[in-house]
Amino acid sequence: MSVWDDLVGQDRVVEQLSAAARAARATAAAGRTAGAPAEPGANASLMTHAWLFTGPPGAGQTTAARAFAAALQCTSPDLELGGTPGCGFCEGCHTVLSGSHADVKYVRTDGLSIGVGDMRDLVLRAASYPTGGRWSVILVDAAHRLTEAAANALLKGVEEPSPRTVWLLCAPSVQDVLPTIRSRCRLLVLRTPSAEAVADMLVRRDGVDPGPAHAAALAGQGDIERSRRLAVDEQARARRAEVLRIPLEVADVGGCLAAAQRLVDTAKADAEALAETQDAKETDDLKAAYGAAEGSRAPRGMAGAVKELEKRQKSRATRTRRETLNTALLDLLGFYRDVLALQFGSAGPLANEDHRQTLDRIAAAGPAESTLRRIEAVLACREALDRNVDPLLAVEAMTLALRAG
Repeated sequence: MSVWDDLVGQDRVVEQLSAAARAARATAAAGRTAGAPAEPGANASLMTHAWLFTGPPGAGQTTAARAFAAALQCTSPDLELGGTPGCGFCEGCHTVLSGSHADVKYVRTDGLSIGVGDMRDLVLRAASYPTGGRWSVILVDAAHRLTEAAANALLKGVEEPSPRTVWLLCAPSVQDVLPTIRSRCRLLVLRTPSAEAVADMLVRRDGVDPGPAHAAALAGQGDIERSRRLAVDEQARARRAEVLRIPLEVADVGGCLAAAQRLVDTAKADAEALAETQDAKETDDLKAAYGAAEGSRAPRGMAGAVKELEKRQKSRATRTRRETLNTALLDLLGFYRDVLALQFGSAGPLANEDHRQTLDRIAAAGPAESTLRRIEAVLACREALDRNVDPLLAVEAMTLALRAG
């Protein structure tokens, strides 16, 4: 299976990246052998040292960047015969996709931001040549989470690139990246994949029956991973059903407050479940690395390391709560968008067709203006959470606004 097969509904992006990988191979070959001609059909201008992948949530920005990294390190013998880089089977592709390639650094944070210290280390690493592959690739997932100082450190690396270093940055939109950085990157915008393409992927790769696959693809609203979870995870489907009951539960103030409390409690439970599985193991591993024995005095330097670990774990828990709430809010947005479509008589597909009776009931209960105000209330809640407003207060304000219409 080619590395490009994971990019669902992104034919244009695959074409551009494949061409760039071929051009990069020609550039690397010419660099190894002075005066060597470029491969037939390869255009060096198709390749650049910095790329910015943007697109809606779940469209596959990180997947595209990882596939491109694998194509740059591809060692398939078919390349000598004109094959497309990114076979998916060679050692280069396999090690990149598994996260073990020595010349591909994958940067992702479980917390709320990427700090300047981490970015300075990456810039220093970017100045060196690759150890085994043709390119040294640094993939920064969630580049919009860079702190201001970290973004300025990244700018130095992008401004003064090493001849064999490629930066791959992923962000929701071009506006989420500093203008000085994005002006030095080649922009690739991924589009929302069609429900048909996502459903076909679920059938082929996950063995989901066509009917449930199509329903999950519609409910996922273009988010591939969300669609997969809805197709294979009964708990994810149950939580979505709980969220979609909220429009029927906000008829009185008590129902509003109860619905808000349930959403916040669910997000908190997710964070606690993650802490149970990861925090204790991380702490034990850290203590083992310092050689700490139970009941003995802590080795020098361990207390500071444990404190820093606890800080990262707390940040990760906060991010987990936000992501759980954000998923619920996106489901609510999709619900009210469907309501609005029914009120305007749209003939397009509905994301929540499996809840058609509820949609019809809410659509008949009030005018489109009320639906628009409810959509605005959900969007306002998302903005409040981004500004670190207390989650319960933000969600309660939203549910009360949903009741008012």
